[in-house]
Amino acid sequence: MSLIPKEKIFVGSYIHIMKNGELEIVDRAAIHVKNGKIYQIIRNLELIDMNDKNTILLNENQFLIPGFIDCHIHAVQLPNLGIGYDKKLLDWLESYTFPLEIKYADEKYAKQVFNTVVNQTIKQGTTTACYFASLYSKASVILGEEAINMGQRAFIGKISMNENRVDKYYETTEKSIENINKFIEEITNLNSPLIKPIITPRFALSCDMELMKKLGKLAKEKNLHIQTHISENLDEIKAVKQKYPKCSSYAAVYNEAGLLTNKTVLAHGIYLSDDEIKLLLEHGTAVAHCPSSNTCLKSGLCDVQRLKHKGVKIGLGTDVSGGQSCSILDSMKSALQVSTHLSLIKDDYQALNYKDVFHMATLGGAAALSIDQQVGNFEIGKEFDALVIDTSDGILNSLRDKTLEERFQQFIYSGDDRNIVEVYVNGCKVK
Repeated sequence: MSLIPKEKIFVGSYIHIMKNGELEIVDRAAIHVKNGKIYQIIRNLELIDMNDKNTILLNENQFLIPGFIDCHIHAVQLPNLGIGYDKKLLDWLESYTFPLEIKYADEKYAKQVFNTVVNQTIKQGTTTACYFASLYSKASVILGEEAINMGQRAFIGKISMNENRVDKYYETTEKSIENINKFIEEITNLNSPLIKPIITPRFALSCDMELMKKLGKLAKEKNLHIQTHISENLDEIKAVKQKYPKCSSYAAVYNEAGLLTNKTVLAHGIYLSDDEIKLLLEHGTAVAHCPSSNTCLKSGLCDVQRLKHKGVKIGLGTDVSGGQSCSILDSMKSALQVSTHLSLIKDDYQALNYKDVFHMATLGGAAALSIDQQVGNFEIGKEFDALVIDTSDGILNSLRDKTLEERFQQFIYSGDDRNIVEVYVNGCKVK
Protein backbone atom coordinates (compact mmCIF):
# COMPACT_ATOMS: atom_id res chain seq x y z
CA MET A 1 0.00 0.00 0.00
CA SER A 2 1.34 3.42 -0.98
CA LEU A 3 2.10 5.79 1.86
CA ILE A 4 1.88 8.78 -0.47
CA PRO A 5 -1.45 10.59 -1.07
CA LYS A 6 -2.78 10.31 -4.61
CA GLU A 7 -1.39 13.43 -6.24
CA LYS A 8 0.84 13.99 -9.27
CA ILE A 9 4.07 12.19 -8.60
CA PHE A 10 6.92 12.48 -11.11
CA VAL A 11 9.31 9.56 -10.89
CA GLY A 12 12.69 9.73 -12.60
CA SER A 13 15.81 11.90 -12.81
CA TYR A 14 15.91 15.61 -12.14
CA ILE A 15 18.48 18.40 -12.28
CA HIS A 16 18.29 21.86 -10.72
CA ILE A 17 20.27 24.57 -8.96
CA MET A 18 20.07 24.42 -5.19
CA LYS A 19 19.71 27.43 -2.91
CA ASN A 20 23.49 27.46 -2.35
CA GLY A 21 24.06 27.87 -6.10
CA GLU A 22 25.33 24.32 -6.65
CA LEU A 23 24.02 22.04 -9.39
CA GLU A 24 22.20 19.01 -8.02
CA ILE A 25 21.84 15.94 -10.23
CA VAL A 26 19.50 13.25 -8.94
CA ASP A 27 19.47 9.96 -10.82
CA ARG A 28 16.27 8.54 -9.38
CA ALA A 29 13.66 10.06 -7.09
CA ALA A 30 10.07 11.25 -7.02
CA ILE A 31 8.74 14.80 -6.90
CA HIS A 32 5.30 14.87 -5.31
CA VAL A 33 3.21 17.81 -6.53
CA LYS A 34 0.13 18.85 -4.60
CA ASN A 35 -2.09 21.82 -5.49
CA GLY A 36 0.55 22.98 -7.96
CA LYS A 37 3.34 23.05 -5.40
CA ILE A 38 6.18 20.69 -4.55
CA TYR A 39 4.90 18.85 -1.52
CA GLN A 40 7.80 16.50 -0.96
CA ILE A 41 10.82 14.86 -2.54
CA ILE A 42 10.77 11.10 -2.14
CA ARG A 43 14.04 9.15 -2.38
CA ASN A 44 12.60 5.79 -1.26
CA LEU A 45 10.71 4.73 -4.38
CA GLU A 46 9.26 1.70 -2.62
CA LEU A 47 6.73 4.13 -1.16
CA ILE A 48 5.36 4.91 -4.63
CA ASP A 49 2.58 3.02 -6.36
CA MET A 50 4.04 2.94 -9.86
CA ASN A 51 0.71 1.83 -11.33
CA ASP A 52 -1.27 4.69 -9.87
CA LYS A 53 -2.89 6.96 -12.47
CA ASN A 54 -1.36 9.99 -10.76
CA THR A 55 2.18 8.64 -11.05
CA ILE A 56 4.12 9.90 -14.07
CA LEU A 57 7.09 7.72 -14.94
CA LEU A 58 9.95 9.26 -16.88
CA ASN A 59 11.86 6.89 -19.14
CA GLU A 60 15.64 6.39 -19.11
CA ASN A 61 16.14 9.11 -21.75
CA GLN A 62 14.16 11.73 -19.83
CA PHE A 63 14.82 14.05 -16.90
CA LEU A 64 13.15 17.03 -15.23
CA ILE A 65 14.55 20.55 -15.01
CA PRO A 66 12.91 23.77 -13.74
CA GLY A 67 11.07 25.86 -16.31
CA PHE A 68 13.02 28.54 -18.15
CA ILE A 69 12.61 32.19 -17.17
CA ASP A 70 12.86 34.87 -19.86
CA CYS A 71 13.66 38.12 -18.05
CA HIS A 72 13.38 40.32 -21.12
CA ILE A 73 11.30 39.80 -24.27
CA HIS A 74 9.38 42.23 -26.49
CA ALA A 75 6.15 40.42 -27.41
CA VAL A 76 5.27 43.02 -30.04
CA GLN A 77 8.50 42.47 -31.95
CA LEU A 78 8.13 38.79 -32.86
CA PRO A 79 7.07 39.56 -36.48
CA ASN A 80 10.49 41.23 -36.98
CA LEU A 81 12.44 38.18 -35.83
CA GLY A 82 15.65 37.88 -37.85
CA ILE A 83 15.13 41.20 -39.66
CA GLY A 84 17.19 44.39 -39.58
CA TYR A 85 20.46 43.23 -38.06
CA ASP A 86 22.35 45.30 -40.60
CA LYS A 87 21.68 48.28 -38.32
CA LYS A 88 22.65 49.21 -34.78
CA LEU A 89 20.21 49.85 -31.96
CA LEU A 90 18.98 53.43 -32.48
CA ASP A 91 18.70 53.14 -36.28
CA TRP A 92 17.12 49.69 -35.91
CA LEU A 93 14.45 51.12 -33.61
CA GLU A 94 13.52 53.84 -36.08
CA SER A 95 13.72 51.72 -39.24
CA TYR A 96 12.09 48.51 -38.06
CA THR A 97 10.81 48.48 -34.50
CA PHE A 98 8.66 51.58 -34.06
CA PRO A 99 6.90 51.17 -37.45
CA LEU A 100 5.93 47.64 -36.40
CA GLU A 101 4.85 48.56 -32.87
CA ILE A 102 2.41 51.20 -34.14
CA LYS A 103 0.38 48.38 -35.73
CA TYR A 104 -0.75 47.18 -32.30
CA ALA A 105 -3.46 49.82 -32.24
CA ASP A 106 -5.22 47.07 -34.23
CA GLU A 107 -6.48 44.71 -31.51
CA LYS A 108 -7.12 41.87 -33.97
CA TYR A 109 -3.49 42.02 -35.07
CA ALA A 110 -2.35 42.15 -31.44
CA LYS A 111 -4.31 39.02 -30.57
CA GLN A 112 -2.92 37.15 -33.59
CA VAL A 113 0.70 38.00 -32.73
CA PHE A 114 0.41 37.49 -28.98
CA ASN A 115 -1.24 34.11 -29.42
CA THR A 116 1.80 33.08 -31.45
CA VAL A 117 4.26 34.62 -29.00
CA VAL A 118 2.89 32.80 -25.96
CA ASN A 119 2.48 29.54 -27.86
CA GLN A 120 6.04 29.65 -29.22
CA THR A 121 7.71 30.63 -25.95
CA ILE A 122 5.91 27.84 -24.08
CA LYS A 123 7.01 25.43 -26.80
CA GLN A 124 10.58 26.58 -26.15
CA GLY A 125 10.23 25.89 -22.42
CA THR A 126 9.57 29.42 -21.12
CA THR A 127 7.35 28.99 -18.08
CA THR A 128 7.84 32.61 -16.93
CA ALA A 129 8.16 35.53 -19.36
CA CYS A 130 8.80 39.17 -18.48
CA TYR A 131 7.16 40.92 -21.43
CA PHE A 132 7.48 44.37 -22.88
CA ALA A 133 3.99 44.58 -24.39
CA SER A 134 2.63 47.59 -26.29
CA LEU A 135 2.25 51.33 -25.87
CA TYR A 136 -1.47 50.64 -26.26
CA SER A 137 -3.28 49.53 -23.11
CA LYS A 138 -5.83 47.27 -24.77
CA ALA A 139 -3.20 45.38 -26.75
CA SER A 140 -1.17 44.92 -23.57
CA VAL A 141 -4.17 43.46 -21.75
CA ILE A 142 -4.73 41.08 -24.69
CA LEU A 143 -1.20 39.74 -24.11
CA GLY A 144 -2.15 39.03 -20.50
CA GLU A 145 -5.30 37.24 -21.64
CA GLU A 146 -3.33 35.05 -24.04
CA ALA A 147 -0.83 34.12 -21.33
CA ILE A 148 -3.67 33.16 -19.00
CA ASN A 149 -5.41 31.12 -21.71
CA MET A 150 -2.27 29.08 -22.33
CA GLY A 151 -1.18 28.85 -18.70
CA GLN A 152 2.09 30.80 -18.85
CA ARG A 153 3.40 32.72 -15.87
CA ALA A 154 4.10 36.30 -17.00
CA PHE A 155 4.83 39.90 -16.14
CA ILE A 156 2.97 42.15 -18.58
CA GLY A 157 4.40 45.61 -19.19
CA LYS A 158 2.45 48.33 -20.92
CA ILE A 159 5.19 50.51 -22.41
CA SER A 160 5.40 54.13 -21.25
CA MET A 161 7.02 56.78 -23.48
CA ASN A 162 6.18 60.47 -23.72
CA GLU A 163 8.93 62.04 -25.82
CA ASN A 164 7.39 63.73 -28.86
CA ARG A 165 7.75 61.78 -32.13
CA VAL A 166 6.75 62.67 -35.69
CA ASP A 167 4.94 59.34 -36.08
CA LYS A 168 2.84 60.11 -32.97
CA TYR A 169 4.03 56.90 -31.28
CA TYR A 170 4.00 58.32 -27.76
CA GLU A 171 1.60 59.57 -25.10
CA THR A 172 1.46 62.81 -23.18
CA THR A 173 2.54 62.52 -19.56
CA GLU A 174 -1.02 62.94 -18.33
CA LYS A 175 -2.37 60.34 -20.78
CA SER A 176 0.48 57.96 -20.02
CA ILE A 177 -0.27 57.92 -16.27
CA GLU A 178 -4.01 57.65 -16.92
CA ASN A 179 -3.48 54.69 -19.27
CA ILE A 180 -1.00 52.87 -17.04
CA ASN A 181 -3.41 53.06 -14.10
CA LYS A 182 -6.22 51.72 -16.28
CA PHE A 183 -3.93 48.95 -17.55
CA ILE A 184 -2.94 47.90 -14.02
CA GLU A 185 -6.60 47.75 -13.03
CA GLU A 186 -7.54 45.67 -16.07
CA ILE A 187 -4.66 43.21 -15.59
CA THR A 188 -5.57 42.87 -11.91
CA ASN A 189 -9.21 42.24 -12.87
CA LEU A 190 -8.14 39.26 -14.97
CA ASN A 191 -7.79 37.66 -11.53
CA SER A 192 -4.98 35.25 -12.36
CA PRO A 193 -2.23 34.37 -9.89
CA LEU A 194 0.09 33.76 -12.87
CA ILE A 195 -0.09 37.29 -14.31
CA LYS A 196 1.28 40.52 -12.86
CA PRO A 197 1.59 44.05 -14.28
CA ILE A 198 5.07 45.55 -14.43
CA ILE A 199 5.92 49.26 -14.76
CA THR A 200 7.71 49.68 -18.09
CA PRO A 201 9.30 53.01 -19.07
CA ARG A 202 10.87 52.10 -22.42
CA PHE A 203 14.20 53.74 -21.68
CA ALA A 204 15.58 57.10 -20.64
CA LEU A 205 15.53 58.44 -24.22
CA SER A 206 11.79 57.75 -24.61
CA CYS A 207 10.70 59.32 -21.32
CA ASP A 208 11.33 62.60 -19.56
CA MET A 209 12.18 62.81 -15.88
CA GLU A 210 8.68 63.91 -14.91
CA LEU A 211 7.11 60.77 -16.35
CA MET A 212 9.77 58.47 -14.93
CA LYS A 213 9.35 59.95 -11.45
CA LYS A 214 5.59 59.46 -11.66
CA LEU A 215 6.12 55.85 -12.74
CA GLY A 216 8.59 55.29 -9.91
CA LYS A 217 6.10 56.70 -7.42
CA LEU A 218 3.32 54.52 -8.84
CA ALA A 219 5.47 51.39 -8.59
CA LYS A 220 6.24 52.20 -4.95
CA GLU A 221 2.61 52.92 -4.05
CA LYS A 222 1.35 49.71 -5.64
CA ASN A 223 4.43 47.58 -4.83
CA LEU A 224 4.96 46.72 -8.49
CA HIS A 225 7.90 45.38 -10.45
CA ILE A 226 9.77 47.67 -12.88
CA GLN A 227 11.59 46.93 -16.12
CA THR A 228 13.53 49.08 -18.58
CA HIS A 229 16.78 49.18 -20.58
CA ILE A 230 20.22 50.42 -19.60
CA SER A 231 23.65 50.82 -21.22
CA GLU A 232 22.94 48.72 -24.29
CA ASN A 233 24.69 50.82 -26.92
CA LEU A 234 27.45 53.45 -26.82
CA ASP A 235 25.50 55.99 -28.91
CA GLU A 236 22.50 55.47 -26.61
CA ILE A 237 24.66 56.16 -23.55
CA LYS A 238 26.00 59.38 -25.10
CA ALA A 239 22.46 60.50 -25.93
CA VAL A 240 21.29 59.84 -22.37
CA LYS A 241 24.21 61.89 -21.03
CA GLN A 242 23.26 64.78 -23.33
CA LYS A 243 19.61 64.57 -22.31
CA TYR A 244 20.32 64.37 -18.56
CA PRO A 245 23.59 66.33 -18.11
CA LYS A 246 23.04 66.79 -14.38
CA CYS A 247 23.03 63.04 -13.76
CA SER A 248 26.42 61.40 -13.35
CA SER A 249 25.46 58.23 -15.24
CA TYR A 250 22.71 56.30 -16.98
CA ALA A 251 21.93 54.43 -13.76
CA ALA A 252 21.87 57.73 -11.87
CA VAL A 253 19.04 58.89 -14.15
CA TYR A 254 16.90 55.96 -13.06
CA ASN A 255 17.98 56.41 -9.46
CA GLU A 256 16.82 60.02 -9.45
CA ALA A 257 13.50 58.87 -10.89
CA GLY A 258 13.05 56.29 -8.14
CA LEU A 259 13.12 53.42 -10.61
CA LEU A 260 15.92 51.41 -9.00
CA THR A 261 14.34 48.95 -6.57
CA ASN A 262 14.73 45.32 -5.53
CA LYS A 263 11.92 44.56 -7.98
CA THR A 264 13.59 46.27 -10.94
CA VAL A 265 15.23 44.40 -13.81
CA LEU A 266 17.40 46.33 -16.28
CA ALA A 267 18.01 44.80 -19.69
CA HIS A 268 21.58 44.67 -21.09
CA GLY A 269 23.93 46.62 -18.78
CA ILE A 270 26.89 46.08 -21.10
CA TYR A 271 28.81 49.23 -20.19
CA LEU A 272 27.94 49.76 -16.53
CA SER A 273 30.62 51.60 -14.55
CA ASP A 274 31.70 50.54 -11.06
CA ASP A 275 29.69 53.42 -9.62
CA GLU A 276 26.59 52.30 -11.52
CA ILE A 277 27.01 48.74 -10.30
CA LYS A 278 27.29 50.09 -6.77
CA LEU A 279 23.95 51.88 -7.27
CA LEU A 280 22.31 48.67 -8.47
CA LEU A 281 23.67 46.76 -5.49
CA GLU A 282 22.41 49.40 -3.06
CA HIS A 283 18.88 48.91 -4.35
CA GLY A 284 18.98 45.18 -5.11
CA THR A 285 18.35 45.89 -8.80
CA ALA A 286 18.93 43.09 -11.32
CA VAL A 287 20.30 42.86 -14.86
CA ALA A 288 18.84 40.79 -17.68
CA HIS A 289 21.70 39.56 -19.85
CA CYS A 290 20.67 39.52 -23.54
CA PRO A 291 23.68 38.04 -25.38
CA SER A 292 21.94 37.29 -28.67
CA SER A 293 20.57 40.81 -29.07
CA ASN A 294 23.85 42.38 -28.01
CA THR A 295 25.54 40.45 -30.80
CA CYS A 296 22.90 40.83 -33.53
CA LEU A 297 22.67 44.61 -33.09
CA LYS A 298 26.45 44.86 -32.56
CA SER A 299 25.93 46.53 -29.21
CA GLY A 300 28.79 44.88 -27.35
CA LEU A 301 29.94 41.94 -25.24
CA CYS A 302 28.54 42.02 -21.72
CA ASP A 303 31.02 40.84 -19.09
CA VAL A 304 28.65 38.78 -16.98
CA GLN A 305 31.44 37.45 -14.79
CA ARG A 306 32.25 41.00 -13.68
CA LEU A 307 28.61 41.61 -12.70
CA LYS A 308 28.40 38.23 -10.95
CA HIS A 309 31.58 38.75 -8.97
CA LYS A 310 30.30 42.11 -7.75
CA GLY A 311 27.07 40.50 -6.58
CA VAL A 312 24.54 41.74 -9.14
CA LYS A 313 21.50 39.52 -9.66
CA ILE A 314 21.53 38.30 -13.27
CA GLY A 315 18.94 36.57 -15.39
CA LEU A 316 18.75 35.81 -19.11
CA GLY A 317 16.62 37.44 -21.78
CA THR A 318 15.91 36.57 -25.40
CA ASP A 319 15.22 40.26 -26.17
CA VAL A 320 13.14 39.37 -29.22
CA SER A 321 13.47 40.75 -31.80
CA GLY A 322 16.85 42.30 -31.03
CA GLY A 323 17.72 38.67 -30.40
CA GLN A 324 17.09 36.22 -33.21
CA SER A 325 15.31 33.53 -31.17
CA CYS A 326 12.53 33.34 -28.57
CA SER A 327 14.27 30.33 -27.00
CA ILE A 328 16.01 30.75 -23.66
CA LEU A 329 17.99 27.63 -24.52
CA ASP A 330 19.40 29.57 -27.48
CA SER A 331 20.15 32.49 -25.15
CA MET A 332 22.11 30.11 -22.91
CA LYS A 333 24.19 29.05 -25.91
CA SER A 334 24.72 32.69 -26.91
CA ALA A 335 25.81 33.55 -23.36
CA LEU A 336 28.37 30.75 -23.47
CA GLN A 337 29.70 31.97 -26.83
CA VAL A 338 29.96 35.61 -25.72
CA SER A 339 31.76 34.61 -22.55
CA THR A 340 34.15 32.37 -24.48
CA HIS A 341 34.94 35.24 -26.84
CA LEU A 342 35.68 37.49 -23.87
CA SER A 343 38.03 34.86 -22.48
CA LEU A 344 39.98 35.00 -25.75
CA ILE A 345 40.57 38.75 -25.55
CA LYS A 346 40.88 39.25 -21.77
CA ASP A 347 43.69 38.12 -19.52
CA ASP A 348 42.92 35.77 -16.64
CA TYR A 349 39.26 35.54 -17.64
CA GLN A 350 37.22 32.48 -16.73
CA ALA A 351 34.47 31.83 -19.28
CA LEU A 352 30.97 30.84 -18.17
CA ASN A 353 30.14 27.14 -18.25
CA TYR A 354 26.91 25.24 -18.81
CA LYS A 355 26.12 25.25 -15.09
CA ASP A 356 26.41 29.05 -14.96
CA VAL A 357 24.00 29.67 -17.82
CA PHE A 358 21.55 27.08 -16.50
CA HIS A 359 21.55 29.00 -13.22
CA MET A 360 20.77 32.25 -15.05
CA ALA A 361 17.97 30.57 -17.01
CA THR A 362 16.27 29.18 -13.91
CA LEU A 363 16.96 30.17 -10.28
CA GLY A 364 19.04 33.22 -11.29
CA GLY A 365 16.22 34.48 -13.49
CA ALA A 366 13.75 33.94 -10.67
CA ALA A 367 15.99 35.97 -8.33
CA ALA A 368 16.34 38.72 -10.96
CA LEU A 369 12.53 39.00 -11.06
CA SER A 370 12.26 38.67 -7.26
CA ILE A 371 10.19 35.49 -7.50
CA ASP A 372 12.86 33.04 -6.32
CA GLN A 373 10.79 32.22 -3.23
CA GLN A 374 8.10 31.01 -5.62
CA VAL A 375 9.84 29.28 -8.55
CA GLY A 376 13.28 28.58 -10.02
CA ASN A 377 14.18 25.15 -8.64
CA PHE A 378 12.69 22.06 -7.03
CA GLU A 379 12.58 23.18 -3.42
CA ILE A 380 9.71 21.92 -1.29
CA GLY A 381 6.99 24.57 -1.13
CA LYS A 382 7.76 26.15 -4.48
CA GLU A 383 5.37 26.02 -7.40
CA PHE A 384 6.05 23.23 -9.85
CA ASP A 385 7.24 24.94 -13.05
CA ALA A 386 9.13 22.25 -14.91
CA LEU A 387 10.23 20.80 -18.23
CA VAL A 388 10.49 17.16 -19.19
CA ILE A 389 13.63 16.83 -21.31
CA ASP A 390 14.01 13.84 -23.64
CA THR A 391 17.49 13.30 -25.08
CA SER A 392 16.44 10.52 -27.47
CA ASP A 393 14.96 12.96 -30.00
CA GLY A 394 16.78 15.00 -32.65
CA ILE A 395 20.54 15.14 -32.69
CA LEU A 396 20.82 14.09 -29.03
CA ASN A 397 20.98 10.42 -29.92
CA SER A 398 22.11 7.27 -28.14
CA LEU A 399 25.15 6.51 -30.28
CA ARG A 400 27.25 6.23 -27.12
CA ASP A 401 26.63 5.73 -23.43
CA LYS A 402 26.39 8.97 -21.48
CA THR A 403 25.99 9.88 -17.85
CA LEU A 404 23.00 11.97 -16.79
CA GLU A 405 25.22 15.04 -16.45
CA GLU A 406 26.63 14.46 -19.95
CA ARG A 407 23.11 14.25 -21.38
CA PHE A 408 22.22 17.44 -19.53
CA GLN A 409 25.32 19.18 -20.85
CA GLN A 410 24.59 17.96 -24.37
CA PHE A 411 21.05 19.34 -24.12
CA ILE A 412 22.33 22.80 -23.21
CA TYR A 413 24.95 22.95 -25.94
CA SER A 414 23.17 21.07 -28.74
CA GLY A 415 19.50 20.58 -27.82
CA ASP A 416 16.42 22.36 -29.13
CA ASP A 417 12.65 22.48 -28.64
CA ARG A 418 12.29 18.88 -29.89
CA ASN A 419 13.91 17.77 -26.64
CA ILE A 420 11.37 19.68 -24.52
CA VAL A 421 8.53 17.18 -24.59
CA GLU A 422 6.37 18.44 -21.73
CA VAL A 423 5.99 21.81 -19.98
CA TYR A 424 4.34 22.36 -16.58
CA VAL A 425 3.38 25.65 -14.93
CA ASN A 426 2.08 25.62 -11.36
CA GLY A 427 1.67 21.84 -11.67
CA CYS A 428 -0.49 22.09 -14.81
CA LYS A 429 0.65 20.64 -18.11
CA VAL A 430 0.71 23.42 -20.74
CA LYS A 431 2.53 21.52 -23.47
